[in-house]
Amino acid sequence: MQPDLHSLYLPIPVWLSACFTLLVILLVIGMYYILRKNSQKQALLILMGCLLWLSFLYVLAENAFFLNVTVVPPRFLIAILPPLLLIIILFLRLDGRKFIDQLPLRQLTWIHTVRIGVELLLFQLFIVGQIPGVMTFEGRNLDILAGLTAPLVVFMVFSRNKWSSRVLLWWNIIALGLLINIVTTAVLSAPFPFQQLGFEQPNVGVLKPSFIWLPGFVVPVVLFSHLVVIRKLWQG
Repeated sequence: MQPDLHSLYLPIPVWLSACFTLLVILLVIGMYYILRKNSQKQALLILMGCLLWLSFLYVLAENAFFLNVTVVPPRFLIAILPPLLLIIILFLRLDGRKFIDQLPLRQLTWIHTVRIGVELLLFQLFIVGQIPGVMTFEGRNLDILAGLTAPLVVFMVFSRNKWSSRVLLWWNIIALGLLINIVTTAVLSAPFPFQQLGFEQPNVGVLKPSFIWLPGFVVPVVLFSHLVVIRKLWQG
């Protein structure tokens, strides 16, 4: 079955892109304040790196670089491989693991509230024909549950000490599963040669500005947060 690509070159409404841009800005600011607790110089360097990466992705997306979906391997890999490789390097290197172990669990849990905004905006992206319904909470995407429960987990684990670190560990494992589920669904819904889902309304929205930041930045940040907490709690 061939995907319906009538919306591939249709722009995303300005208000929708602006809302997602604001969400990403808030996430960057939140990351900066988390990192600043350990080292302000290090936090500034990471902040500059994030801004450069976001600018790079935006320029590529603005010039329709990712909309050429016929090339193999997909150009989309340029958005997702560098942050994934960075995460792998951090976990493999001794100095990377030292950096990871200094990060605060409470703030890393708060980060997941960004998923509420992401899922609400994804639903709007579906309404304007840029992603399939299967990628929303009306489909097979339950990722919003991680965002909705994050404040409760913070309150019960860190503020009231009612729930143990084991609960935090299992919450992160389950929420990571929700993340993997939507990422898999999004990839299989994109108009690439291996597409399996969403042929009537493919996932083209995340190939455009500013939603290219979702796979290229937001998802890696959320993934990194989960992996850091799981590593720290698993080690005891």
